Amino acid sequence: MTVPWPVRLLLADDEHLIRGALAALLSLEDDLLVVAEAASGPEALAMARAHAPDVAVLDLQMPGADGVKVATSLRAELPGCRVLIVTSHGRPGHLKRALAAGVRGFVPKTVSAQRLAEIIRTVHAGNRYVDPELAADAISSGDSPLTAREAEVLDLAADGAPVAEIAERAALSPGTVRNYLSSAVTKLGVENRHAAVRLARERGWV
Repeated sequence: MTVPWPVRLLLADDEHLIRGALAALLSLEDDLLVVAEAASGPEALAMARAHAPDVAVLDLQMPGADGVKVATSLRAELPGCRVLIVTSHGRPGHLKRALAAGVRGFVPKTVSAQRLAEIIRTVHAGNRYVDPELAADAISSGDSPLTAREAEVLDLAADGAPVAEIAERAALSPGTVRNYLSSAVTKLGVENRHAAVRLARERGWV
């Protein structure tokens, strides 16, 4: 069957084998057409700008910028592009961040290619699809106690960077960075910023 207007897809995943296999499987669908692939967040944005896909299928965790950050940029630059995130790290906080960024679909990587094709069609039609188990976990976990700035500073502290470097990257004073880190540690009820980063990541808050 020939489809006159196939759904044009961008696939972004830093694992080349997974991305290639997914591209091959989705290309078997008559109404889906993979027009671009990317291996990082910045590359995904560049490919989206160049090809204007109908749906961007993004891995949650990619070098340079995660799927949620890419989705936020796409929402501003290409509002007609629907975003579907696939992940092997389906934390409740990740889902909440994704929905806040305008993501239309959120599914685990364990989904079959056939089911993913169906979800892509659902998302392209303007509907939303969230994996039921991830949705249930998100509802039961509660909201993050961290402010957006506290989460940002914690994320920057994840690789063990000194306060001065974090301050430079966040365009804040060292004193302000210390205050944010101290506040995050207190809110999360842990002993130091390293434990705070670990707990926040486990729950998908950064």
